[in-house]
Amino acid sequence: MNFLATARFPLARRRHALQMAPEGSQCRYPMVAKTIPVEAFDLVVFGATGDLARRKILPGLYRRMTAGQMPHTARVIGLGRSRLEPDDYRRLAAASLREFVVTEDVGGERLDEFLECLDYLPVDVAGDAGWQELGEKLRDDAVRVFYFSVAPSLFGSIAARTVETGLASPDCRIVVEKPFGGDLASARVLNGDLAKCFEERQIYRIDHYLGKETVQNLMALRFGNALFEPVWNAQHVDHVQITVAENLGISGRAEYYDQAGAMRDMVQNHIMQLLCLTAMEPPARFEPDAVRDEKLKIIKALEPVSRRDVVRGRYRAGGGVGSYLEECGNAESSSESFVALKASVANWRWSGTPFYLRTGKRMKSTLSEVVIVFKDPPHWIFGEQIDRRGNVLSIRLQPDEGITMRMTIKDPGPGGMRLTEVPLDMTFAEALGESVKSLPDAYERLIMDVVRGNQTLFMRGDEVEAAWEWVDPVIADWTMAGTMPFDYDPGSSGPEEALFLMHRDNRRWRDL
Repeated sequence: MNFLATARFPLARRRHALQMAPEGSQCRYPMVAKTIPVEAFDLVVFGATGDLARRKILPGLYRRMTAGQMPHTARVIGLGRSRLEPDDYRRLAAASLREFVVTEDVGGERLDEFLECLDYLPVDVAGDAGWQELGEKLRDDAVRVFYFSVAPSLFGSIAARTVETGLASPDCRIVVEKPFGGDLASARVLNGDLAKCFEERQIYRIDHYLGKETVQNLMALRFGNALFEPVWNAQHVDHVQITVAENLGISGRAEYYDQAGAMRDMVQNHIMQLLCLTAMEPPARFEPDAVRDEKLKIIKALEPVSRRDVVRGRYRAGGGVGSYLEECGNAESSSESFVALKASVANWRWSGTPFYLRTGKRMKSTLSEVVIVFKDPPHWIFGEQIDRRGNVLSIRLQPDEGITMRMTIKDPGPGGMRLTEVPLDMTFAEALGESVKSLPDAYERLIMDVVRGNQTLFMRGDEVEAAWEWVDPVIADWTMAGTMPFDYDPGSSGPEEALFLMHRDNRRWRDL
């Protein structure tokens, strides 16, 4: 939803529209937009008893059904190694919904209707057991989606088996989760394995950051408003900051994370996608390949990163929590839990405007945001005794999704000209009130886009490889140098060296 709807349609009026909307209507705000209906579909979930299915896939589908977007003719077929009966799986699903969906929203007829859509089969992905039974359950007249909620090492073999067994129809779709390889070479192998079985139009590489409401509002903000586009360039923007910080450690992901590190885990995908959407040129049309073509141009325009423009960190013990080395269980580890770097986009729009990227674990707070810091006015009329206060546009992904713009105004009252800062606040929770609870989670939106066949918010194969092509030399450089990450305190903003990365440019990071 475009955030400017809050200005065009007063809150009371929109709430009235919600109350007056006919039962079963698929339009959340009838005055603003209509929701595209979803066809009947068969969603086959490999790894249906795993953490992702329990936390995200099943709750997301349940919320879409209660919102009227998932048809009652849809079916979700869970596959796994566990020898469960369908009723056992439905009980597991109900327990997951009660744990990960707002309690008052789970129960009664709505829950019964959703559970009726669920089925389960034990399947051996490496053998023959269960595949014939799966084929007997799939319908020819429904959209067919295969969700690979399993380790990436199994993507190629499962894709091949769906083709060999005749289950992969010409119009079926597959969904694969990150990581999409661990470097350029492995990404190419993975893309090659999938390309042997499916066309690119059938492959949906999911990055849940692209499904967040505020990420999509970044595109609406840029390309739907004449106000911002003329100043969205190096002439008016001093620098851009992209931050994805977490106050949690690596517990539960230690084995994977110690192999990946923050650069592979976050920068190559999530932060890269945010950079692309911030820096890309307006596409000719809001269509999947038009949008993804422009994102690819940005990745290919990224300059190589010099060693002095990268800072790695690793949290030490403190504040009642263990160190990174203690949590990962590898005293010889050289992986980082924090990385900050300065990136440059070599094109006419952004030449000379740095993009500062940072991500880390055990940080001061959990925060994901894109910040556009505009340049000072070219001529300051108020005298040097009054501080200059630049305009800052903050697009916050989490928590408290929303957009704020810092403006300079006169401080009210007598006594001469005094300036102060005020925010133009477009925080969703404040603008939408109780109705903000109905905003879809990233996964539920993306799953519905798969069913609709809309690839706009999914990464293309060449986009993934281009990202690795930029990231790999950065990792290779610090590996060759043999440098170790700098230590930082848990609950901080990262290592002091990351502060110097900006201080030397007379800039500073936003507070977490």
